[in-house]
Amino acid sequence: MRVLLVEDDEGIASGLRAHLEQQGWAVDWVSRLEPAWAALRAEPFDLVLLDLGLPDGDGTELLRRLRRSPAGSLPDARTPALIMTARDEVASRVQGLDLGADDYVTKPFDLDELGARMRALRRRAAGRAHPVLAWGELEVDPSARTVLRGGRPVELSSREFAVLLALLEASPRVLTRPQIEARLYNFETTLDSNAIEVHVHHLRRKLGEGVIRTMRGVGYFVPVPGAA
Repeated sequence: MRVLLVEDDEGIASGLRAHLEQQGWAVDWVSRLEPAWAALRAEPFDLVLLDLGLPDGDGTELLRRLRRSPAGSLPDARTPALIMTARDEVASRVQGLDLGADDYVTKPFDLDELGARMRALRRRAAGRAHPVLAWGELEVDPSARTVLRGGRPVELSSREFAVLLALLEASPRVLTRPQIEARLYNFETTLDSNAIEVHVHHLRRKLGEGVIRTMRGVGYFVPVPGAA
């Protein structure tokens, strides 16, 4: 899943980015408002982590602009946003939430708690209540990053897990290759032209042919369980 990290403290940003990438997130980091807005206009993000005290303004301005975005455009006004700031006053938390933030943590924060809050926001955005995704005999746990097939563990690479999770969350909609790439890779990544096809091939070998289907000329999808 892809997150936009808006943070001007390089030490905090580099440590947080390294931790999130270990957890399977693709992270784009910017330190100012205007590059953040440009990134949101260029690509869809699953989540925004937003500091408030930025060199070129207050992070709440980005939040205002995001929530006023026209429907069906980039940036997507529905993108979850989590404020992370040293401002711990009740009034500051209330303002941030009232302006459209979905959650609010104060610095310093625990990385595991932040990760749990991020996963909760993703579940809410995807319309899921249960933390584990199930498809037939498959069980996928985004928190533990584990996959069970018929109760037995399946070993996946981090990229394979990310592709599977993206397709399961979108099911039964079809995702094009560019849409999958946008969920998995940040702006700095150089991709092989057949990277997604390779990941899907490996997933089919490990999970069976029926889980991920191809809509020729369009992309990939996970059908409703039991669908022909």
